[in-house]
Amino acid sequence: MGILLLMVLIAVVLLVWAIAKYNSLVNLRNQVANGWKQIDIQLKRRHDLIPNLVNTVKGYMEFEQETLQKVIAARNAAVGATGVADAASKEGELTSALSRLFALSESYPNLKANENVKQLQEELSSTENKIGFARQFYNDIATKFNIAQQMFPGSIVAGIFGFSASQLFEVTDPGERAVPQVDLTMKK
Repeated sequence: MGILLLMVLIAVVLLVWAIAKYNSLVNLRNQVANGWKQIDIQLKRRHDLIPNLVNTVKGYMEFEQETLQKVIAARNAAVGATGVADAASKEGELTSALSRLFALSESYPNLKANENVKQLQEELSSTENKIGFARQFYNDIATKFNIAQQMFPGSIVAGIFGFSASQLFEVTDPGERAVPQVDLTMKK
C-alpha cells in the first residue's frame, strides 16, 4: 500500500511539474508573439512615414527619381514581408535605400532646409530607435523561449506539445555590419 501511495505521489508531482512547464512555455510563446507585434507596429509606422518623405523630397530631387523608386520598391517589399527572417532581410534593404536617400539629400541645400523634410527625418530616426529597442526585446524573449524549450527536462514537454523554436531578428545585410569610417581631420 505504501509503494502504491508513493507512486501516486510521484505521478502527481510529475503531472504538476509538466503543467507548470507547459504553462511557462505558453507564457513565453505569447511574450514572443507580443514582441513581434511591437516590432510590427513600429515597422508599420516606418512604412507609413516613407511615402510622406518621398512625396516631400520628390520636387527637390528631380534628377534622383531612381533613388526614390528604389525606396518605394523596398518599402513595398518590406510591407509584404512574412515571418521574422523575411522581414529582417527586406527591412535591411529598406534601411539601405533610405540611407542612400538621406545621403543624396545632403546635396540639396533647399531640401536640407525644408522643415517638413527635417521633421520626417526626425520621426524616421525616432522610429528607427524604437524598432531597435523592439528588436532587442523580441530577441531577448525569443532566446529565453528557445532556451526553455531546449533545456532538459523542458525539452520533453516542448516536444510532446509541439513547441517550435522562434527565429531571431538578425542583420542580414553585410553593409549593416560594416564599421563606419569616422574622419575627424579639419580638412577644408
